[in-house]
Amino acid sequence: MKCSMKLAGSALALFAIAAFLGACAAKAPAGKRTIVVSYSILGSAVKDLVGDNFDVVVAIPDGMDPHEWEPSAKDMETINKASLVVENGLGLEGGMEKALGQARKAGVKFFTAADHIAVRTVGLGEGIPSGDPDQAVGAQDPHIWTDPLTVKAVVDALADEIQSDFHVDLSKRRADLDSRLVALDAEVAASVAKLPSDRRRLVTGHESMGYFAQRYGFRLVGAVVPSLSSQAESSAAELAELKKLISTNGVKVIFTELSENPKVAQAIASEAKVEPVPLTTHALPKDGDYFTFVRELASTITGALAK
Repeated sequence: MKCSMKLAGSALALFAIAAFLGACAAKAPAGKRTIVVSYSILGSAVKDLVGDNFDVVVAIPDGMDPHEWEPSAKDMETINKASLVVENGLGLEGGMEKALGQARKAGVKFFTAADHIAVRTVGLGEGIPSGDPDQAVGAQDPHIWTDPLTVKAVVDALADEIQSDFHVDLSKRRADLDSRLVALDAEVAASVAKLPSDRRRLVTGHESMGYFAQRYGFRLVGAVVPSLSSQAESSAAELAELKKLISTNGVKVIFTELSENPKVAQAIASEAKVEPVPLTTHALPKDGDYFTFVRELASTITGALAK
């Protein structure tokens, strides 16, 4: 009798342990949560912020124009299964709008970076009066990543949202990233300070350098494509107006971008007798680091304009 009671007790104990382990297994996470970020430069900052707490997937391949890239069926599946989608907003992800809209309807959580910054608008006298709505005075500029302090505002807001929605404390990583972004801003400001103010004039492939110009005291003289979108094209009259602006403002350099037709920029540079200098504004450097991206951007600009 005692033996059978012991066996019964053991069986009950084993059953209780099995039930406990089963309950724990049911509550265990199936895998690490995924954040999908629309483009690579913003993705680098997000990876810096979240570390190993999330898997970070960048939707748009590095170097592809975010204005026109369209997701495949597999990309759409990744977006729809994401724990969180981080987008730029302000129309930057033009080719992704349908896919992002479907994910919203499906209940995927979204974080829109532009909702958490001081959005820059096109100012009077910037670029060429082309009649393009996104080049009109007051149009919102989506190219937020060229200013480290604007990126700081984004990562701070994202850290708060992740804490609220996922109960993941990123305070230490946030503080470290904040201090490095502030230091990066000071570093760029110090390098720009060596340039006389009359040399801080930018002609670029398209109007992508507004936040950088606003932060560091540059004037946007014009663009080969006088639009906030690289999908636009320039007319003969607009190009003639750009050559006039280059001459009257004493511009010595045109910064050409990867997403534009280099032949157009080179032809204008030749006719205006200025130097064409390639500028990487929409892609990360080889190390995939946002800080290297900004340093190389600033170095290319200050180096070319200092000559």
